[in-house]
Amino acid sequence: MSIVISLYDYTGVAAIPWAKAGHTCYCFDIQHEGDSWDKARVDEYEGGGAIYYLHADLHNYNTINNLWRDFDDIDEDVIFAMAFPVCTDLAVSGAAWFKAKAFADPLFQRKAAGYAVWCSELFNDLKVPYYIENPVSVLSTLWRKPDYRFHPYEYGGYIKEGEECHPLYPEYIAPNDAYSKQTCLWAGGGFAMPAKDPVACENYGSSTQHRKLGGKSMKTKNIRSATPRGFAEAVYQANHYRSTK
Repeated sequence: MSIVISLYDYTGVAAIPWAKAGHTCYCFDIQHEGDSWDKARVDEYEGGGAIYYLHADLHNYNTINNLWRDFDDIDEDVIFAMAFPVCTDLAVSGAAWFKAKAFADPLFQRKAAGYAVWCSELFNDLKVPYYIENPVSVLSTLWRKPDYRFHPYEYGGYIKEGEECHPLYPEYIAPNDAYSKQTCLWAGGGFAMPAKDPVACENYGSSTQHRKLGGKSMKTKNIRSATPRGFAEAVYQANHYRSTK
């Protein structure tokens, strides 16, 4: 059995291709309820894999240390890792609120950037290929410039025929991920950026999510941050053969 880790992952979309291929995936997020392996929600797949959804406060460094101990001590190999740190305090789309946030906490952005760095340190310590995802953000200046950039529609061709509509948010996310949203990746451990297979973009610069999803609700944040399905499949195809220790 081999293991895939996904941090700050509520939907599990990024892990599904790996689970379908027979790997055991662990998605950690503060919104999940199960705080131990035996209490986790589990989705099982025909390929023999599964996704475990586990509660974790990833803004607590002790949590990161505990994850390192847990996965470093087990017999199974961790072969790939992903992270989607909260972008609220980093994304340039929220720049209008940065001044007020800085007044309340001058270190708010450095703290937010630190959470992404913690993820990279964990993945580097586990010696696995990985990527950390964020929209265009101040991570580029507070940490380092991203290794890659992409739009979801550029990988829409990886979605299989008959699965064009999004299974969770069809009223918001365009079929085949045919929308634009510049997304940045900070990668390491031998991560391979997949080749593009683009589809026609619905309205470049004005996706359905952007038009319909305003406000600060958790549902809105979850939908807007959901991993593009085509990109998730492309990442699996480009990296699964490289992820063998």
